[in-house]
Amino acid sequence: MRVLVTGASGLLGGAVARAVAAAGHEVTTMQRRRSGVAGATDVLGSVTNPRAVAAAVAGQDAVVHLAAKVSLAGDRADFEAVNVEGTRSLVAEMRRAGVPRLAFVSSPSVAHSGSSIVGADAEPAAPGHARGHYARTKAAAERIALGASDPELRVVAVRPHLVWGPGDTQLVERIVDRARSGRLPLLDHGAALIDSTYVDNAADGIAAALERVDAVAGNAYVVTNGEPRTVADLMGGICAAAGVAAPRLRVPSGVARAAGSLVERAWAVRPGQDEPPMTRFLAEQLSTAHWFDQRRTQRDLEWTPAVSLDEGLRRLAAWYAAGQPAV
Repeated sequence: MRVLVTGASGLLGGAVARAVAAAGHEVTTMQRRRSGVAGATDVLGSVTNPRAVAAAVAGQDAVVHLAAKVSLAGDRADFEAVNVEGTRSLVAEMRRAGVPRLAFVSSPSVAHSGSSIVGADAEPAAPGHARGHYARTKAAAERIALGASDPELRVVAVRPHLVWGPGDTQLVERIVDRARSGRLPLLDHGAALIDSTYVDNAADGIAAALERVDAVAGNAYVVTNGEPRTVADLMGGICAAAGVAAPRLRVPSGVARAAGSLVERAWAVRPGQDEPPMTRFLAEQLSTAHWFDQRRTQRDLEWTPAVSLDEGLRRLAAWYAAGQPAV
């Protein structure tokens, strides 16, 4: 197939583009800067520009849509423009061009209302209950994408959970930087059990969904390693791989949630240059269980994760030991 991958300049997007190419497909990428994916044709542009989207989807057989605004803070209008309207535009242009397959990359946060998730499957996306601008707009976008699924445009939604690996700036880098400076707390005792996904597994799961979209259209699937660990264990493993001390600071989760709410209000008035140190959503993520039943995902997508968490941590340690080479 000729496959367009949006958002391929990011860690996961680049890995997905490489996985799709490795499956024998002809890959075009669309994002605002070069993807760096060997063999791919880059189309520079934003999903907020309908003309750029129309040009990118022309002649394609399928699209994997990863481009999104991902942040713990920011103006809701920016999230709406990229995540919601960008998805709406992509779906409309795909239909005009007759592109028949879409793998929409979503997030488990679209169905998370703040309480623990224990062995759940992919619950329906709920924009009204999701926490924070990112989750709410991704929930709305997923509903747009899946709502468009029909015999002419087959759509599957894939929700990789807590993706990490060498070169990750969203999770790994922030954990390591804050641990190094002594600013990384464990909420309560760090005992909440959570799923995560090594980047190669997430990319392979998304590529598998693309291959299976004709059979599984209209469905959403959570993708994880299927190896829940406590927050303390996962953070400790990442810190050990980077050669920094594991977090020792303990903060009650109730205090962190209250502090997160205050930080969010302050950030709305005067945003910082980086992500806020704490938000209510982040406090909930660090203090509540969220792990998922992977049986339906693995059965329907005919996929299983190839890289264990321990192997992923070994690869991360090797990457740090090599001086953080390019990914």
